[in-house]
Amino acid sequence: MSASNPHRGGSIRDALRVPRFRLMFFAAFGSGLGTWIQNVVLPIYIYDRTKSATAVAIFAFAQLGPYLFFSVPAAAFVDRYSRKTWIATTQLVMLVFSCFLAWGAGVEAPLWLIFFAQLGVGIGNAMDRPAWTAMLPTLVAANNVAGASALNGVVINASRIVGPLIVAIATPLGPEAWHFFLGNAVTYCFVIWAVLVVELPVMQVSIVRPWLNFVSAITIIRSRRPITRLFQTIVVFSAICLTYIGLLPAVTSRIFAIEGSTAIYKWLYAVWATGAGLGGLAIGSFLGKSDMRRALQIGLGVTAVGLSVLGFGSGVPMAFSGFFVVGFGYFLATTAMTAVLQTYLEVEERGRVLAIWFMSFGGVVPVGTLIFAPLVDVYGARWLMILGSIVAMFLAYWCDLIALESNEEVR
Repeated sequence: MSASNPHRGGSIRDALRVPRFRLMFFAAFGSGLGTWIQNVVLPIYIYDRTKSATAVAIFAFAQLGPYLFFSVPAAAFVDRYSRKTWIATTQLVMLVFSCFLAWGAGVEAPLWLIFFAQLGVGIGNAMDRPAWTAMLPTLVAANNVAGASALNGVVINASRIVGPLIVAIATPLGPEAWHFFLGNAVTYCFVIWAVLVVELPVMQVSIVRPWLNFVSAITIIRSRRPITRLFQTIVVFSAICLTYIGLLPAVTSRIFAIEGSTAIYKWLYAVWATGAGLGGLAIGSFLGKSDMRRALQIGLGVTAVGLSVLGFGSGVPMAFSGFFVVGFGYFLATTAMTAVLQTYLEVEERGRVLAIWFMSFGGVVPVGTLIFAPLVDVYGARWLMILGSIVAMFLAYWCDLIALESNEEVR
């Protein structure tokens, strides 16, 4: 394929050379660090109080379920109004509800109040993500979008790596869950400050109603077969192959007898996140000049291998190996899919289509978690890992966009 292939991406180094992108990157890392500290501590806190995978799944839904209901309204504002104002506002919403979550955990409030606080954070995140993701490509040149997307993944996964380590190191010193939640609230200030000082392009389109935004996005998705295939893949992948994420404390406990309250669980979480971070780095480094359509297939195949190790393995070494591999594969696949999707879209289309993308990605994961969690409570978690492995391997074969586009050209 030629050097002008739009599916080839620039490097992480190229993206970091852009000052405004660099500032947003470091601000997002500070905020992401607090977010993933909270994401580690909250499932452990809930599982310790309930010993129920279903309860953990309900709180996972509070975190990610809002993507199903708020992504489309958010996209309407993303495409019509200043992304600077919108991102600052959503970050403030998450700050307030994180403070409320810290208060609830500190006073041992009823679980329904804790759920409400987490739901507020989840709604803020769902409203923020379309704007944030649509904003990233506007900060760099078109040929550096893949590098920028990879760095966005690095922010998330570097935070996942450092966050559990901070929790593991700090826990013996005596902080309780609410201390971690309050610390997360403070970190939202980093992004609020950065987005207020960086000049962001303002994108405006003629669509004025959220429902018309939704209809136009669906029309775009259905009219282009590669985009349709991407959406079908991410829905199935999220609903079946990624459910372990929301059930992590239950999965490690039931398969490997590793409890969430132990230091080894935090190290295991960090190893999984290290794999995910390296998966994101692969897109912006040695795979940065490769065809992202092929990279997403590789990621799906690696995910299948990792889930198979978790499904059939036993003992702590197998747990660490399996979670590292599955983390690498999952983030390689999803980062590549997001990068590929954006190459099929015009700049003015990205906000509304990415809103549906996050509904299909983040919003579907907690639905799958809610469906499978009661079965995990009864039958354990090995079968779920094996099922996910089979499905991921099928998707690696089925989501062959290069062949799909070749067939379209022949016709």
